[in-house]
Amino acid sequence: MTETKIIALDDDPTGSQTVHGCLLLTRWDVDTLKEALTDASPLFFVLTNTRGMGSTQAADVTREVCRNLKLALADLEREGRPINPLMISRSDSTLRGHYPVETDVIAEELGPFDAHFMVPAFIEAGRITRDSVHYLMVDGEPVPVHETEFARDSVFGYTHSYLPDYVEEKTGGRIHAENVERITLDDLKTDLRPRLAELHGNVCCAVDAETQADLDRFATQLLDVAAQGKRFLFRSAASIITALAKLPPQPVPAEAMSDYVRGGRAGAVIVGSHVRKTTEQLEQLLKQDGVVPLEIDVARIDSERTALLQEITARAAQAHAQDLTPVIYTSRTELTFDDQQTRLAFGERVSAFLMDVVRRLPPTIGYLISKGGITSNDVLSSGLELRAARVLGQILTGCSVVRCPADHPRYPELPVVIFPGNVGDAQALAEVYRRLST
Repeated sequence: MTETKIIALDDDPTGSQTVHGCLLLTRWDVDTLKEALTDASPLFFVLTNTRGMGSTQAADVTREVCRNLKLALADLEREGRPINPLMISRSDSTLRGHYPVETDVIAEELGPFDAHFMVPAFIEAGRITRDSVHYLMVDGEPVPVHETEFARDSVFGYTHSYLPDYVEEKTGGRIHAENVERITLDDLKTDLRPRLAELHGNVCCAVDAETQADLDRFATQLLDVAAQGKRFLFRSAASIITALAKLPPQPVPAEAMSDYVRGGRAGAVIVGSHVRKTTEQLEQLLKQDGVVPLEIDVARIDSERTALLQEITARAAQAHAQDLTPVIYTSRTELTFDDQQTRLAFGERVSAFLMDVVRRLPPTIGYLISKGGITSNDVLSSGLELRAARVLGQILTGCSVVRCPADHPRYPELPVVIFPGNVGDAQALAEVYRRLST
């Protein structure tokens, strides 16, 4: 019998924010992929970090993952363990990423697919889709996402919240809005299986969802059809992954995550995200007892890198010696650049600096909180140099906790919170700090 495995190619590490028990891979060689494919969990994530790349590099990385995955699947089939992959191109703030670049590459390398589903709803973060219009809930009111700050992203900006129009915009008219299949809330109340079974030619389908129950109903019917041989691809946020994986509640309650803090010691916080929500959360965190603010003036990174690194790491060590938690954050004023390439290159230098800080944190810190999607990916893959990590669960809605392995050379069994930039209310970052500090 062919086994189904849910495989999410994640453009940052935040797609695990609704699941537990699965592996996050920061490497994608064939042996590592085979290890994940044969793991007991029904799903795993490959952290490609493509949201921090230009489109050409994002396509190259996605292609490399897919080709190695194809080899790993072929090896397992020869070994008598055939696996049918259910592929997900997972992107935080789903409309803000390399679509259709990544789904096109996945289809080229692992297709043909009968359909690809656009499912941006992330219920836990207040992102819903109604009548094919994607909204962000702000103070209890639905705001079309093209009216939010995320739509004005200098790299991934967009002008439409109506998903068929968004698809036409991003594909440059290759997929016309009228050719996008719409699966509405009313449709989800019906038997969709005959309709899903008729899909072919990698048609794009926009899926509504206001609650997790909506996605659960959709996933149940889709899995029934997939079991009959239909091949589907997703471009989605995290909530549909929960529905597809059908996981039980996480074994460790969110309020008990402090049990994983090493020796009950103070931790460290790294903040790279620049979105307004992160800045609001940072302001509240810095009001808490036991924290020490350490601001990195990013304008100094190119000209005074060595001195700045020594200054920040020395102050972090001093705070830790006093059983205080250093909160290390990039300056909040975002610099302007002439073009996207220059902006991305500077972002890479800032991230490389932050990772040098992570590698030089005191080895006895009790925990680490990483704020920002791209920042968190770099923390896992570069700062901590993990090949793979297992998700323990969520400490707060949308915020995963992973743990370094026991044989890590500097931070054995260190719990690490992956905190997306655009998740939670103003108190959320402070709440995570309090839960780990009690």
